[in-house]
Amino acid sequence: MNDEIKLLRDTAFYRLKDIRFRSRSINGLEAPVCGNDFTLLIATAGTGRLVLGDSEHAIRRGQCYYIVPGRTAVIHSESDGLAYYRLTYEYWRIDGRKTDSEPVRSFQSCLRQGVLSCRPFSQCLDYLEALWKQRGTRCELENFEIHVRFQQLMLFLCRQNRNDSQSIDMRQAVERSIEHLTEDYRKTWTVEQLAERADVARWHYTRIFKELTTQYPLDYLNRIRIERAKELLLATEDRLLDIASFVGFSNEYYFNRRFKQTVGVSPGQYRRRRHDRDTKRVFAPFLEDFLVALGIKPVVQCTHPRWGKQDYLGLHDVPVIDIERVDIDELSRHKLDMIMTDQGFTRWMSDDGLGRLAPTYEFPHAGEDWRQTLRTSADLLGRMDRVSDVIAQYEYKASRAKALLKRAVRTQTVACLRISALGMSLYSGPDHGYTGPILYSDLGLTPHPLVQRLSGDARNAILTREYMKLLDADHLFITLDERHSSWEGEERSVMDTPEWKSLPAVKSGCVYEVDFLTWMNYGIISHGRKIEDVLSVLV
Repeated sequence: MNDEIKLLRDTAFYRLKDIRFRSRSINGLEAPVCGNDFTLLIATAGTGRLVLGDSEHAIRRGQCYYIVPGRTAVIHSESDGLAYYRLTYEYWRIDGRKTDSEPVRSFQSCLRQGVLSCRPFSQCLDYLEALWKQRGTRCELENFEIHVRFQQLMLFLCRQNRNDSQSIDMRQAVERSIEHLTEDYRKTWTVEQLAERADVARWHYTRIFKELTTQYPLDYLNRIRIERAKELLLATEDRLLDIASFVGFSNEYYFNRRFKQTVGVSPGQYRRRRHDRDTKRVFAPFLEDFLVALGIKPVVQCTHPRWGKQDYLGLHDVPVIDIERVDIDELSRHKLDMIMTDQGFTRWMSDDGLGRLAPTYEFPHAGEDWRQTLRTSADLLGRMDRVSDVIAQYEYKASRAKALLKRAVRTQTVACLRISALGMSLYSGPDHGYTGPILYSDLGLTPHPLVQRLSGDARNAILTREYMKLLDADHLFITLDERHSSWEGEERSVMDTPEWKSLPAVKSGCVYEVDFLTWMNYGIISHGRKIEDVLSVLV
């Protein structure tokens, strides 16, 4: 008997108070939703906006929105009107030991305010239409049926939209699913099967999976398969068809396509690396830094008529090619095995032109992620064995420098400027740009307040003369961009102005000119040189 009583404790019950169907005309405005009841808004047609406190949500068919008591929501319909159900209800928590339970209006619910998942929406509609059809009935049995159907609707929503403690359980379930997928990657999987195995709704499974891995489930699965295929391509003479089938791809054509999308070269080209890894002839315009770091000398290097070439790499015996006048015929004479470019190279030359010369890989990720660029370069060129040591050496160098700088400069502020005939650019904080991640993250220096204020999420920001007056940083690192100068030394003219001469760093002699191509670069060697430059003047 005691066990039976225990089962009745803390039982949840949802009591439907009202259901209404709204159809708003174009650009219509619903009276604010506010009250002591819980509210569900479920859109069935059209589009609109829901303003809920300080947040705003797009409304579209198939979405459910949950509003807790005491909160105000405003609904706007948009270009094609809006139709939705609005349900209000009470939440009861019944204790089997008491007979005087009251509805609860503020509690730790299994739902969180905002957008809810309600998939499949057809099932949700079935519940809503049945409730709507039986509304206002005077029949006791039909009235009971309404409340049963509403419980079913709430169970349907709660299973897909759990509270924080249940979210932790879902996250752990997805983590276990990822571990299993890593081991059982050869099996044919669908997202539905993976979600079902984890006992997590598909919508939540995909969302949590992407949070954990930054990839969607099937993209992650294909990457596992391709990593295994790369090992087999280098270690065996197996046919491509056999390798594709072994790692889980349904056919060789799809395997080839996904492999090239992921790795940048075809499986056959990737396999041939092992025969010519030490003699590979590579052209990597302004990415030569990564090649040198991996122990590979490029067959040709880039130069710019105003910027020059990356002299800090010591490639004095390597032929140069003018980046502004790339000659396809000249490049073809170098008999290239591979070309590597970043996304910005298309302003100099189209990918089509390079693609005719050799397999071409364009790095898709942002320049700040130099570790990934290094790993990808090493993977393409068969130098993965060097990556860990190269990164470890850099991180050791940065950590030692950070400790020295912490004692030397303490809380003194720093900024980096790029100066040209067109004006000044102030480089961003620790997450963006050529310098911020090194100065403010790796070395722990303190950015001047203007750095974050002006640049925000951009890599740099124009520094006007008005803002220049506010740049009272203790130390300034400057690099001169001669590209836009119409006469020699024009870019230095800004440093003859009263605004510049009045800056505290200028007055105290704490302005340090650094090499342009060394500092305006994402390469790991260039980052190491930045550290050396900083130590030479601040310690």
